[in-house]
Formats: sequence, structure tokens, C-alpha cells
Amino acid sequence: MSNWLGPDEWEAIGLSLRVSIWAVLASLPPGLFTAFALARWEFRGKQLVNALVHLPLILPPVVTGYLLLLTFGRKGPVGAWLYDLFGVTIAFRWTGAALAAAIMAFPLMVRAMRLAIEAVDPRLEQAAATLGAPRIWVFVTVTLPLVLPGIIAGAVLAFARAVGEFGATITFVSNIPGETRTLPLAIYTFLQVPGGETRALHLVAISVALAVAALLVSEILARRAARRVAGA
Repeated sequence: MSNWLGPDEWEAIGLSLRVSIWAVLASLPPGLFTAFALARWEFRGKQLVNALVHLPLILPPVVTGYLLLLTFGRKGPVGAWLYDLFGVTIAFRWTGAALAAAIMAFPLMVRAMRLAIEAVDPRLEQAAATLGAPRIWVFVTVTLPLVLPGIIAGAVLAFARAVGEFGATITFVSNIPGETRTLPLAIYTFLQVPGGETRALHLVAISVALAVAALLVSEILARRAARRVAGA
């Protein structure tokens, strides 16, 4: 295996896993909040929020990456503020790749969670509330366990999408070896080099294996969570 994959390939795989894990962890709390708000609350501008959440699915990824660059670049409003106040730079860093991956995967995560929340019978929550339980306690003890399979599915789908993110990443953080060259960018780089097709094919196989593994893990964990909820 060590001869099959060189140092550059391992570096790209490790960076992709780090970027994808942080993308999922960072987007999980706001994703759950957004899904719950869209599923249960009625408020002015709800359709606009729903459209903005799903916008990355519709826009070309390059457009999303360019908007991130305008916003979080050194001269962008958020990027300049972060640099002046904290000395933090996101553009052209692996953290920027994680941000791009999180935004591109966010719609898939929210949609899976929203469908799970909408499937929960509100009468179960109302019954707990009538017993005097605070809303947050009802959510933690009743709603959250019931939607756990949807949360798992959303997180794993987001992870798989983050691993495969290309367009927004290369536009926002470029293709810097060891810093922002994730798995898809490494495949693209090898395809631009004469004789690099074999190395690219190795990474394609790894990408397919990761995607299949993510889907299988999602299915297994979701089924276990559903059985646990049903038996509770």
C-alpha cells in the first residue's frame, strides 16, 4: 500500500479527512438549528432562509468560492475584520478549505435533518410539555433521540460531500500542496502532468472507497439508532 500511494497522495488524503471532519463538526450545530427552525417555526422570511440554505446546491461551485473569497479574503469585510482583530487569515489556508466544504455540504445536512424532524409526531413533544418539562428538555429527551438517524445521515452525507468538494475550494483557497490540496485537487493536479494518470487513478479509487464507506456507515448507524429509538 505504501508503494501504491506516494507521500503526495497520503498528504492529500490526510488533508481531505481533516478538512471534511472539521467541516462537519463546525456545521452540525447550525445545521441542526436551521433544520429545526425550517421544520417547526413559522417566521417572516422563512422561504428566503430556505432558499439561501439550498443556494450552494444550485449555484456553480466556482461562484460560491468567489463569493467566499470576496467575503473572507484579506480585503473582504469579514476577512479584514478577522485579520485586524485576531490576526486570522482564512483564505488560502486549510481552514478556508474546511469553510468551503462546510458551506457546500450544508444543504445536504440540513435537508436530511429537516425531513427527520418533520417525521416526528408533535403530539409526543406536546405530551412531554404538558408534564411541565421545559422546551429545551423536551427537545433533548424527546425530539433529539427520535431524529438521531436523520442527524447521522446528514452528517455522513455532509462528510462525503466535503471529501469530494472541488470548485469552491480551488477558487477560494487555491491549490497549495500540503495546505489546501485536498483529494479532488490532487486528482486534478496529477491529470495536468504527463504520466500522472496512474497516480490520479489511485486517488480516484480512494475517493470511491471513501464515498462507499461513508454511505455504508451512514446506513448502519441510522438503522442502529432507529432500532434503539423503537425499543426505548
